[in-house]
This record gives sequence, C-alpha cells and structure tokens, in this order.
Amino acid sequence: MIEALAVVAPGRPLREGLDRILQANMGALIIVGDGPAVLSICSGGFLVDAGFTPQRLSELAKMDGAIILSPDASRIARANVHLVPNPNVPTTETGTRHRTAERVARSIDVPVISVSEDMSIIAVYRHDLKHPLQPIPQLINRANQALQTLERYKNRLDTVSGALSTLEVEDLVTVRDVATVLQRAEMVRRIAEEVHGYLVELGEDGRLLLLALDELMGGVDDDGRLVVKDYLHEHRGRGLEQAMEELAGLSSEDLLDVKNVARILRLQPEGELDASLEPRGYRLLSKIPRLPDSVIERIVAHFSTLQKTMRATVEDLDEVGGVGGARARAVKDGLSRLAETSILDRYS
Repeated sequence: MIEALAVVAPGRPLREGLDRILQANMGALIIVGDGPAVLSICSGGFLVDAGFTPQRLSELAKMDGAIILSPDASRIARANVHLVPNPNVPTTETGTRHRTAERVARSIDVPVISVSEDMSIIAVYRHDLKHPLQPIPQLINRANQALQTLERYKNRLDTVSGALSTLEVEDLVTVRDVATVLQRAEMVRRIAEEVHGYLVELGEDGRLLLLALDELMGGVDDDGRLVVKDYLHEHRGRGLEQAMEELAGLSSEDLLDVKNVARILRLQPEGELDASLEPRGYRLLSKIPRLPDSVIERIVAHFSTLQKTMRATVEDLDEVGGVGGARARAVKDGLSRLAETSILDRYS
C-alpha cells in the first residue's frame, strides 16, 4: 500500500490527473499495471498506448470503462475497458465501481484506484487493504502531531540510552535496563513508521516534515541493533536478525511489558529483571570516531566483554589483529572519554 500511495502522492502526474477528474465531478476506475494477469480480466475497450498526461487521463475518464496504466504510470495502455474479475471474490463494497476495484485488488497484485463521482473521494485498493486519500491540510496536521509525539518518545529514549551507557561503564547493568532501552527504541521506530506513512501520502507537500523525521531518527535503528548485539543470548542458531524480527512482531500490548522484550533476548536467568548482565561492548565502541566495524568485531572477539576491553592497556589493544598502535591509543582514549562523560552526565 505504501508503494501505491507514493504513486498518487501530490506532485506526481497521476495525482494531478485524479484531481482533475474530481474537479470535473466525474468518476473513474484505474488500474496501475498492464501485465498478463490484468489483461486476462479485461474485455472490450480500445488500445491507447500513449504517454501519460493528466489531461489525457481526465478526458478518458469521461467514458464509463476502466483505464489501464503501465506499472510506473508513465503510459496509458487501454481505456474504456470492461473488467471481469472473479465474482466469487468477497467484497464489502456496495457500488459497482468500488466492488469491481476491491475484487480486482484482491485477485491481482496491482494498485487499483477508484474515484467516486457522488462522494468526491479517491480510494486506493491493494490486496485486502483500502485507503481513502485524506485532504492535504488534515494529513499535515496528523503528521505534525505524530512528529511531536515522536520527539517526546525520542527524548525518553535518549535518557534511558544515556543511563545504560553509564551503567555499562560502572558494570551495573541489569536485564530491566537493557529491556527498557529496547522497548523505547521499538516504540520510537513504530511511531516513525506511522509518520513515514503520512509523508508518503503527502508527497512533495511533506518534504520539510521528512527532513525533521530524518533528523529525529538519526542513529536510532543502529543503536537498537547494537544493544541487541551486545546482550543477545544466541541459542540454536538464533541470531541478531531473528531477534530483531521478533521484537518488531510484538503487539503493542506485549511491548508495554519489559518481560516480553527480555524474553526475546533469551537473557539468563530468564524472568529475573534485576539480574546482572555484561555487555560485549559493541555499542560503546561504535561511538568512537573512525573505528571500523571490522576492528570492533576483532576487539570484542578478543576481550569478550566491555569491562575487559576498558581495563586493557594500549599494549593489550595493540595485540589485537588489525588494530595497530595509533588506533589502540584512540580506542583507549575514546573509551576513557565516554566513561568520563557518562558518569558526569549521571551525577551532574
């Protein structure tokens, strides 16, 4: 559906054509795709095979039949087409045009657009989903409200993430601390997804809001992955990607309980939220400037825990393959600065 909404977003030629149809108080049924599956349910009509323009679309909409576009909506393939989808496909719509649109979308993997002449509504169908296009001012208001919510949750995430860094330096991390950071990170990610959906539908009208979203979400996904990588208890081939998928698959209600988040990490001993944990060190090492991921992997593999890495001397770090003397000093100084900053932030 997100891909389908991007095709009809403001600033795209197809959206201008749809707006012209609405302004002329006409209806239309448009399929974005002209593959064999689409052609197999087409009857009658005539071949157009002309470049797409909003004016051509609105003129062809004066006829009763459906209009078939190319998959990228750059050409008009056919017009005045009678669609004959499987009548056994269930539909919840009542009007003939909308019933046909829903049946086609459920039968074939293409976006179907229905323009209602009576209600002046544009609806996009994709698979089992229906999405009526909202007025631009209403969408902008919703996107702004969602961005404000996202900013509040992001501030809370920054707070608990900073607290986790301090606890890692002091070797006081518990299961609850880790699960809380991941819980907040997943909440932020879900709100950002909702905002992104609004911005896709807004098209060019949402470009400034998109910049704000990118600024708020900078580094959030990477930080969440590194937290999982630091504490994930790998078991029977179950790795980082599967854990991230399970976290994203939690329902909103399950996500509110940190025990469910802790269960995904397979933290030991299971169920004890106040049990102590030791980070491997991926997240704090990634905060050191110009330190490649490959070197971080070697350091973690050599020392196994963050505390051992922090206690290591420059000579100890130099012994790790691929580190070298200059980078060893940079790692030692970087970890010392992170430790000092984290403790000052906590107790200031």
